[in-house]
Amino acid sequence: MDAPLPLDDQARSILAANCRGTYTLPTSGLYPYQWNWDSAFSASGIARFDLDRAWTELETLFSAQWPNGMVPHIVFHQFDESYFPGPDAWGTGHQPPTSGITQPPAAATIARRLLRQDPKAGRHRLAGVFSKILAWHRWFDLYRCEHGAVAASHPWETGRDNAPDWDGPLEAVDVVGIEPFVRRDLQHVDPEMRPTKIDYDRYMALVQFGRDAGWDEDVIRARSPFRVADPTLTFILLRANLDLRVLAVELGRPTDEIDRWIARLRQGAEALWNPDLEAYDSYDLRGQRFAGTLSNASFLCWYAGVDNPGMVARLESLLGEVSYGVPSHPPGSRGFEPRRYWRGPVWAIMNMMIGTGLAGFGHHALASRIRCDTRRLIAGGGFSEYFDPLDGSPAGGGSFSWTAAVWLDWASPSTMEDDHGFAKT
Repeated sequence: MDAPLPLDDQARSILAANCRGTYTLPTSGLYPYQWNWDSAFSASGIARFDLDRAWTELETLFSAQWPNGMVPHIVFHQFDESYFPGPDAWGTGHQPPTSGITQPPAAATIARRLLRQDPKAGRHRLAGVFSKILAWHRWFDLYRCEHGAVAASHPWETGRDNAPDWDGPLEAVDVVGIEPFVRRDLQHVDPEMRPTKIDYDRYMALVQFGRDAGWDEDVIRARSPFRVADPTLTFILLRANLDLRVLAVELGRPTDEIDRWIARLRQGAEALWNPDLEAYDSYDLRGQRFAGTLSNASFLCWYAGVDNPGMVARLESLLGEVSYGVPSHPPGSRGFEPRRYWRGPVWAIMNMMIGTGLAGFGHHALASRIRCDTRRLIAGGGFSEYFDPLDGSPAGGGSFSWTAAVWLDWASPSTMEDDHGFAKT
């Protein structure tokens, strides 16, 4: 039997195996298309061994941008029957076919990271995508920031599909009359690790609503039963705007518009502070109430350039309850399930954003703890989609692209701690 590859080589092999020419799958079977924020973070790992291909990853993602500036959360480059909902369920009418919703906008941050690796070679590639990234951020400002913070019209837009944050808001979603469907995810992953049937019924009711509305953002903002201001979208967009401003200066572009977005989002982020929870929280814009839920997204504040001493204390307390990094939902809380998707498991990608944000503010002990936890998770459980926060066991899909990217760009001992390009805003 051949000796196992070192983890750096295994990570590169995973990214190569999930490559489909000009874009990268999160993992084959379970997610057989190009996903928005997965793709962006995958590019950061690919850049460690093929910078040209990393730029191509971003360029391919933006080739599916809508005329209004929105970048969809899934691009259906080639039909694959192993995934539902596919292009027909979304009915967007776009080419290439896409979903009708977006995802956390990581592309500007990754573009800055790629440029940092080779400024001379990257400047031309950056110039080709800059206006597209700018248009996407403008779309967010026009259509999603009515609360100041960024509003989601579907749980999938947040990237944290079945987080307990959405339990209350989703109760308002009527599932009567939804079209029959067959889930494909349960053919690839243990059902105990995936969202429940009622979750999926509500997800599909929202897809049908958006399709019936012609994916018109004004109609969706006015009438969608689900409209939640989300810390994931808010903090990641704020970080992305900070990075976009750096890119604008690099290209000699004006920054006034971006400066307005940054100021607005900083205020919006503070609007997500729940004084009863003493943490950043999701806010249901329809029900006019906080979720009352501490999540790993609550700790993305440092990643977005927002330091908060109270959040340091909350994080220190939470890390004392688990063995491996930042759980998506705290043990002992209502709804905690250590192996069900975003209701408890640890995600390497969230650990990386939290850890690099902490490092940028000088919280080095906490940052090092999270980085070392992530290293132990991957070394012990492989490149899984997510992990049990109590025992570190792998869960979800395997051979996962952004977990491999996190290893190469941050968690690996071969990566210098100050060389990942994320900590500084």
